[in-house]
Amino acid sequence: MTAPAPSTFADLLGRILRSEPGRPLVTFYDDSTGERAELSGTTYANWVAKTSSLLVEELDIERGSRVLVDLPIHWLTPVVMGAVWNVGAEVTNERDRADLVVCGPLRSRLETYAAGPAPVLASALLPMGVRFADPLPAGVHDFGVEVWSQPDAFVPWDPADGSESLWRGVTWSDLVAPGPWSGHRLLTTVNPLADPSVLLQPLLSSGSVVLWRNPDQTRLEVLRSQERVTAEHLVVREP
Repeated sequence: MTAPAPSTFADLLGRILRSEPGRPLVTFYDDSTGERAELSGTTYANWVAKTSSLLVEELDIERGSRVLVDLPIHWLTPVVMGAVWNVGAEVTNERDRADLVVCGPLRSRLETYAAGPAPVLASALLPMGVRFADPLPAGVHDFGVEVWSQPDAFVPWDPADGSESLWRGVTWSDLVAPGPWSGHRLLTTVNPLADPSVLLQPLLSSGSVVLWRNPDQTRLEVLRSQERVTAEHLVVREP
């Protein structure tokens, strides 16, 4: 008998941890830096739990809050998206409606967001979530400093129930619809922020995702073989 679709993101994480916690879940390549990072189910869930606690305990995010996530293709992007969903908050691209901004290291964007009304959480996007080397604008929180003190487990006081808007007004039941990448090891150059299906379709059905930033197309065959890719969603330029 086919198991019913998970009712929330937390339910999905629980299923992953009960089934194959050690298998690769999110893999990330950046051909401009040579970086490769891989998160197993256990490691991914741990990062999501720590980030969820950071959002709730330090930044006052709760069920129904809106979080503007402005990150490139990176292993941290599905972590932050998962943490927002774990809390029952919404990933938005509307700055004027955001209760929090999560962004990368680009200085011009940091300063613009810092001048706005919402608190800002920024990541240097360095390996292992390392902190910024230089001081940040006043009021900007450094993900690489604050996440490490958070607990490895997250228990919400107001758990998500699946009815919340989680991505640009879309609810969980709409996000978990099956599709062409269900169950696959998907290689993609598409940012999950632009299309969450590249993350969720594989994860919902014992698959995994390989996120490829700044792709060197001459390496495509190597990646296909090395990562045992079974499906691809490649675009010329990152959204």
